[in-house]
Amino acid sequence: MINVDGSLFIQMVNFIVLIWALNFVLYRPIRGILAQRREKVEGLEQGIARYEQDLTEKEQAFQDGIKQAREKGQKQKEELEAQAREQERQLMEQINEKARSDMAEIRQRVSRETETVRKALQPQVDQFADQISEKILGRAV
Repeated sequence: MINVDGSLFIQMVNFIVLIWALNFVLYRPIRGILAQRREKVEGLEQGIARYEQDLTEKEQAFQDGIKQAREKGQKQKEELEAQAREQERQLMEQINEKARSDMAEIRQRVSRETETVRKALQPQVDQFADQISEKILGRAV
């Protein structure tokens, strides 16, 4: 059986002193170490969050850079195509103009030659007509 006497109060005081001693010697340093560890982990988590944010920003900047480079390249391509079309148009105009002038020159030359041949053959038309008549009729006309 348990006797409740003065030793109970001594045991209670002893228990309280023991708790105070353990708190002072053991629990506070452990709680301090745990607090430091928690602060270190929180600091590392914040660092990770910062690095992730930086990574996200850099990826976005990279994507924006690629997009701008593509747009710039597309714009330059379109400009070069437009210049090429303009040069092609100019060349076609030059070729067409040269073809027209050559065609006009050939027509003039053919017209002059035709007129020259006509003048040269005009005196012989009667003679050719007589020869054709003789061949058709089979007798001299």
